[in-house]
Amino acid sequence: MILISSCLIGEKVRYDGRDQLDERLRQMVETGKAIAACPELMGGLTVPREPAEIVGGTGEDVWQGDAHVLTISGRDVTAAFKKGAHSTLSLCRELNISLVILKENSPSCGSRMIYSGDFNGSRQTGMGVTTALLERHGIKVINEKDPLLTEGHGLNQ
Repeated sequence: MILISSCLIGEKVRYDGRDQLDERLRQMVETGKAIAACPELMGGLTVPREPAEIVGGTGEDVWQGDAHVLTISGRDVTAAFKKGAHSTLSLCRELNISLVILKENSPSCGSRMIYSGDFNGSRQTGMGVTTALLERHGIKVINEKDPLLTEGHGLNQ
């Protein structure tokens, strides 16, 4: 079983109430090859919500206590992001999920890139809070543009 970010299958769960539909990924859920979940909603955040970014580092730094997840107005939502990450990890363990496809750039879900924490659209290399926790526990996280998802790799066949 595979877990996919809810926004990638067309659920309007992003901070701005929109989705990031990827039809290939929605098909995976519709055919029973995957399930969908949103770590931020699992952490208790609502839709819509203020934009949030990791300030002071990456998801790894959040787990080490060296960075925080803040909203654009300065509200600290680190605890909600950590709660969502733990809930996602629990779901993966419960369903024996070893591959997760999460939305790139997200402060929760980014696997290679996240926003910089400056709220100006710039990005930096690093993982989001959920990705960092899942990777620590041996769960592979990829993003929606990963070559594993391209034709011929069999993942979405």
